[in-house]
Amino acid sequence: MNDELELLRAWDADEAPLTGPARDRARHQLLKAMAHAGKHTGTGPSRRHALRLAAAAGVATAVTGTAVLIGTDGSGEGRAPGTSTPRVENAAATVLNGAAAWEREQEKEPLAPRDDQFIYSKRIIRETEQKTGEVKTYTDEMWDSVDASKPSLSMELGREMWEEPADEGGGVWPPRKWSELNRMPQDPEKLVLAIISLGSPSGSGDRSIGDLDELDRYEAYWLLGELLKNPVLPRGLRPAAYEALALVPGVKTIPGVKDSAGRTGVGIAHTGRGSYDSKYLIFDPVSYEFLGFRDERISASGQKRYIQLSHVVDWGIVDRVKQRP
Repeated sequence: MNDELELLRAWDADEAPLTGPARDRARHQLLKAMAHAGKHTGTGPSRRHALRLAAAAGVATAVTGTAVLIGTDGSGEGRAPGTSTPRVENAAATVLNGAAAWEREQEKEPLAPRDDQFIYSKRIIRETEQKTGEVKTYTDEMWDSVDASKPSLSMELGREMWEEPADEGGGVWPPRKWSELNRMPQDPEKLVLAIISLGSPSGSGDRSIGDLDELDRYEAYWLLGELLKNPVLPRGLRPAAYEALALVPGVKTIPGVKDSAGRTGVGIAHTGRGSYDSKYLIFDPVSYEFLGFRDERISASGQKRYIQLSHVVDWGIVDRVKQRP
């Protein structure tokens, strides 16, 4: 395998998937990179860049960025007294399928970006230090090169972070090129299996989602969640990704959580990988509109823990870095 975008090279290819040992090595490097990336404090490479470096070192699974989907025991901040977590699979599937329906009602045919353009996005991050309760708000902006051939600029807690162009044949996950995104399956089950089988349908064989092991489920949730962070997707792909998440075993709801605007919502998390507790997606509990993310950050000293609530407030397609829609 050459790089992340090899996963999306041809969804109908019949080439052989990675061997078992190669896949295990890739997974090990993937999870190691995720763990280190989750501890990023803003003093080194960005988390997206750290995971790209891991891919360059041999991770044959597409991945970037921040864990946002992982939870453990169903507890959530701000839960109303006396509320209990609904039956995990059905409640979470209701929210995610509802989010897909809401998205289909809202979405229009997006303008496809050219390979030489940039995807601009702006998000608000509300960060609270757990012990003192001190709150800081950041406005972070990003300019991602569509084909990864030009330097990209992102901000993390107000600090500018440059991402170098990808090496020849290199790429990022989720893909930004429209041609790559258009080749992704929009059937929810096929989307899950294509991602965890490294983009080769032959790699999934006769397996179904029910056959996925714990690490497959974890990978599928991670990669689908990162795909949903992309502000520009072909029509139908975002709702398909929500429906795909609903099919992944281990999904759960966390009722009574707050988003970065103070709205009460329902969190969607995964029961695996307990070290990533309290990181999840947040949805409106009635309309199921997606509201934002909850994440956590640990200081460089390891003495402080911060709760991060974030949501995207603007995005667009631009021709150069620091240009806004």
